[in-house]
Amino acid sequence: MIRARVPRSERRTALRLRRRLASFAVALGASGVLAAPLAGQVPVLLVPGWLDTERDLAALRIRLLGAGWANDRVKAITFGEPTGSNRDHAREIEAAVEELRARTGADQVDVVAHSMGGLATRWYILRNPEHGIRRSVFLGSPHRGTLSAHLAWGAGRDEMIPDSPFLDSLNTGQPTPLEVDAITIRTIVDTHILPGESATLPGLMNHELCCPTHAGLLRDEEVFALILAFLKGT
Repeated sequence: MIRARVPRSERRTALRLRRRLASFAVALGASGVLAAPLAGQVPVLLVPGWLDTERDLAALRIRLLGAGWANDRVKAITFGEPTGSNRDHAREIEAAVEELRARTGADQVDVVAHSMGGLATRWYILRNPEHGIRRSVFLGSPHRGTLSAHLAWGAGRDEMIPDSPFLDSLNTGQPTPLEVDAITIRTIVDTHILPGESATLPGLMNHELCCPTHAGLLRDEEVFALILAFLKGT
């Protein structure tokens, strides 16, 4: 059989189309119907981990849109320095929260934070009485540090090392203010958070799954089901 060669430009166009269709299929979900935006839906801020950007949060954002969140009510951020200090990241989170509240008119915002992003989120919440956070999900966050930080770099690396001055300060007192409803979600095969128990927080409900990877927490269907139920209060 003789096969005609497809020009490279056409192959690229077809590939982009397949990717868009795949993303749309994720948004449709199991029902095959794109959910309508929910009135009064609390906006959601998605916070990336060490070295990551908003692109790493794309699958999670698409699923939230498919579950009924309006496009302008789900915001994913990229830090100015993805490996930088959690103190600096907390200020960027503050700016993103205020922008999201101002743009949507919402009084409160929910946060889903992955990996090191959970440390910056907690730093922001604990040091800002007017934080405006209703609920927070921590996905594989090294709340008491991780040994893998020795292989990282940047100011974030120093802060993630177990017993660092930053973590000592962060973990003094309540994990989060009592008025903030929060949960932790971790995978038992996480090779980034060592020891694995560091991804839990005293007094908070912890969900332990098998077996997405550390990065896979952002794309796993079971993880998203937990996030969705928690944000909806079901």
